[in-house]
Amino acid sequence: MNEFSKVSLGIFPTPIHKIENISRLLGTQVYVKRDDMTGLGLGGNKVRKLEYLLADAKAQGAQVVFTTGGAQSNHAMLTAAAARKLGLTPILILKKRGVTARQGNQLLEHLMGVDVRFMDTDSYADIYAEMDRVGKEMGVPYYKIPCGGSNALGTLGYVDCVREISAQGMQFDHIICAEGSGGTMAGLALGAKLHMPRARVTGMMVDTDPFDQITLELMREAAALLGADVSVTAEDFDLRDMCGPGYAIPSEDGNAAVSMMAAQEGLFLDPVYTGKAFAGLIAMAKKGVFKPADRVLFLHSGGAGGLFAVGV
Repeated sequence: MNEFSKVSLGIFPTPIHKIENISRLLGTQVYVKRDDMTGLGLGGNKVRKLEYLLADAKAQGAQVVFTTGGAQSNHAMLTAAAARKLGLTPILILKKRGVTARQGNQLLEHLMGVDVRFMDTDSYADIYAEMDRVGKEMGVPYYKIPCGGSNALGTLGYVDCVREISAQGMQFDHIICAEGSGGTMAGLALGAKLHMPRARVTGMMVDTDPFDQITLELMREAAALLGADVSVTAEDFDLRDMCGPGYAIPSEDGNAAVSMMAAQEGLFLDPVYTGKAFAGLIAMAKKGVFKPADRVLFLHSGGAGGLFAVGV
């Protein structure tokens, strides 16, 4: 398959370990892939994507990197950290939605001295247009990274992740992740198809976007980039609605899952992404989706910054 340049940002492979107390409570074999330990910032899934995206930015001669998301976007914070590490100038143009005070990821961005701007809009098209306006006004080469780093190139980071899991000598019946912009889920689903066909990948949707279409399109585009001879269809993954009262608004089930993981395993999830995703895993277990002998892998995609801003 085709190979693409990456910059080195993370510490890989990230560990996988069984969470024994949760496994006993849920009646199945639950493991965690610790992508909250990717080594940059507070860790998180975006580091894998950024290794590809910022390699492309540097190859294009960019001096400034723009990205976006909500006020407490983990992706935006990690993009800023990665850009600083690589000597690039990050500018974050964020939706004025969520906690904008200097706490959580906003505090981390302040510590890094990042230029953070808010737009009172629900349209990412407006934000991408503003990136072009600011970039042209600055008169230097710039690079735009979409929300969540979720394009075909960023998706390759999670195709890599499944290959990494397989190389760690682990096979799973199910892989569970949060789905907030599509790239992580699409990469896991494509990666499973290529490297771990026994595994069924389920994305826990924490927003209301049409993720059936988004996931499929990203899988197809990433497969085309790789030159992978596979046919990708909607049958290759499952989705479950765990959005609750809305994106970035904690849910009762999500908060209970955050508390359960903390109390039983000493691991900390967040109320926006991983908490809701783990709540979905709990619901599947209670419905008998998993057999007692099944090996279920939960991708811990990070998000500690949001926990300290949004709370539970």
